[in-house]
Amino acid sequence: VQLQAFGGGSVQAEGSLRLSCEASGLSFYRYTVGWFRQTPEKAREFVAAISWNGDTPYYGDSVKGRFDVSRDNTKNTMYLQMRSLEPEDTAVYFCARNRRLWDAAAVYSPDEYNVWGQGTEFTVSS
Repeated sequence: VQLQAFGGGSVQAEGSLRLSCEASGLSFYRYTVGWFRQTPEKAREFVAAISWNGDTPYYGDSVKGRFDVSRDNTKNTMYLQMRSLEPEDTAVYFCARNRRLWDAAAVYSPDEYNVWGQGTEFTVSS
């Protein structure tokens, strides 16, 4: 039962990158899934989430207009397309599954997620 994030690395500022989160051994399509990020200096921060059917995306204020979240339930995979990257986006990115089936009551707090992946790290250099 796991989530695994992929796609980290190093990118120049203003560049683009896509992260993937693959689910195995657990139900994926019935849940909202989300992305969070964390640095040593900050608490885990909400980045984006997407409803179980892909109809409703949610974004943190710092990434609105630059990041796009999507999912393919046939592949048990969620994506995070990032563009106009800034050094402040440097972090370890985690994907997570919301604790509530179907429509999530809340998506912005990490406390609302009970299945977490290992995280993937990327660095944005100026």
